[in-house]
Amino acid sequence: MREFLTPSSFFGITLSLVSYIIALTLKKKIRSSLFNPLLIAIIMTAAVVLLTGVDYESYNSSAKYLSFLLTPATVCLALPLYKQIDRLKKNAIAIFAGIFAGVVSGMVSIFLLSRLFHFSKAEFVTFLPKSITTAIGLSVSEELGGYVSITVAAIVLTGVLGNIICESVLKLFRIEDRIAKGAAIGTASHAIGTSKAMQIGEIEGAISSLSIVTAGIMTVLLAGIFAGLY
Repeated sequence: MREFLTPSSFFGITLSLVSYIIALTLKKKIRSSLFNPLLIAIIMTAAVVLLTGVDYESYNSSAKYLSFLLTPATVCLALPLYKQIDRLKKNAIAIFAGIFAGVVSGMVSIFLLSRLFHFSKAEFVTFLPKSITTAIGLSVSEELGGYVSITVAAIVLTGVLGNIICESVLKLFRIEDRIAKGAAIGTASHAIGTSKAMQIGEIEGAISSLSIVTAGIMTVLLAGIFAGLY
């Protein structure tokens, strides 16, 4: 099996797409927030790769082309934002202040936890960009000397977790303002969380889209400062 699949130029991308389609089907039938399509697809893909004995490099040689869609997908999020531009102008100060608070609090928590668990500097900077979109997070981690593959895993896990629990967290803290919801979701869990924000409402999705870009820029600017403090 390994000898047959390893040379294939389509194994990785086919496995990823089929896994995600199956995960979407399960989501529609089970209708539980715990059955996040991306999470299920990751588990299924990892299981198949392990069972077939295909090494990661062979799988990634074709699956990596899916990552090229990350940037245009992120850019497309500007459309719902444009539709809410008037609302954005009226609440600009509050929105940007909220995003800044979310970025700083996230990075401070990583700093404190890294100190608590005695992480090396490379391990610390690996997790700094965990809450921003992969397209930006990879560059930040690589530039600061982090472990890029672990950064990817942290970013995906953060997004999936945010997608799953965001509604429960918002209800727990009685956050009802639609703009606040969008800013919180986008800042904490980037594009994967934003997909949930768009399901909640058009305003939440638009503000969450803005938060992805803004949080990414703020993280790029602040990551070097935090790295220098460690």
